[in-house]
Amino acid sequence: MINDQTADENLWEAIQEGHSKAFSLLYDRYWYRVYTTAFHHLKDQETCIEVVHDIFLNLWQKRTQLQIQSFPAYLTTAARYHVYRKAHQQQQQRVTYTDTLELLSQSEERNTAVDKLREAELEVRLMAALAGLPKRCREIFLMSRKEQLTNEEIAVRLGISKRTVENQLTYALAILRDKLKDLIVLVLLYQQMK
Repeated sequence: MINDQTADENLWEAIQEGHSKAFSLLYDRYWYRVYTTAFHHLKDQETCIEVVHDIFLNLWQKRTQLQIQSFPAYLTTAARYHVYRKAHQQQQQRVTYTDTLELLSQSEERNTAVDKLREAELEVRLMAALAGLPKRCREIFLMSRKEQLTNEEIAVRLGISKRTVENQLTYALAILRDKLKDLIVLVLLYQQMK
């Protein structure tokens, strides 16, 4: 009979035969050890939980092929291996991100005159769209976007409720989105061409 007191070796034999209860007991017994080993190096809760799940999923999927003598040793080694892989992946992502930033800054330097013209055109079209908003709505929108005020700050300054500010911003964004939808598509296409 399998229970909390069952030895690792007996649990492993049951797991190899496909007993999910034995697997659950083994998981409950060792998941935290794997998690702390991973967290010691990665310092990221989500990534460490992912490492735990990867290791135990691999353990279940390869249960008929693996020969494990000591679970603590196997799981510690597996955790270190997964930590190494995750750290390597994160390093590769940082390098790619940095390279992308460098490329973007180089392309920005080459296209500054064209970009300034396009920005001016965008500004003119945005101001025209804003002019179509009701006065109070436009005022709230500009306080939010240009002055970078929070909804609470706007409410206090204008002597209205925070909910009114939120409603006015929602209305303004809906109107602007509708009036500028063709422009948004053009901007996205332009950014992809860069």
